[in-house]
Amino acid sequence: VQLVESGGGLAQPGGSLRLSCAASGFTFSSADMGWARQGPGKEREFVAAISWSGREEYYVDSVKGRFTISRDNHLKTVTLQMNSLKPEDTAVYYCYGKESDVEYWGQGTQVTVSS
Repeated sequence: VQLVESGGGLAQPGGSLRLSCAASGFTFSSADMGWARQGPGKEREFVAAISWSGREEYYVDSVKGRFTISRDNHLKTVTLQMNSLKPEDTAVYYCYGKESDVEYWGQGTQVTVSS
């Protein structure tokens, strides 16, 4: 199983970044997918999730209206579009998948929001 994140980096406050996660080794179309993050000195928190069908989405309150999660079951990718970034969005962002009761995690990609 592999979840490989890309798209992290440095952004200015108010800017945008797009994170992508490429999945392999499990039945992607049957798995709920999502993104979590862990900021410096903070616990990991779930940021956004999308059901296997793509019909249901979840966002933590702090990113609602700014972040959008999407998936492509043919390409086996999940994307997090992050707009209106704030310094408090600075964190390592992890892609994860859940198939039945089994969880898969990527290695993470750093997002830094700073002027």
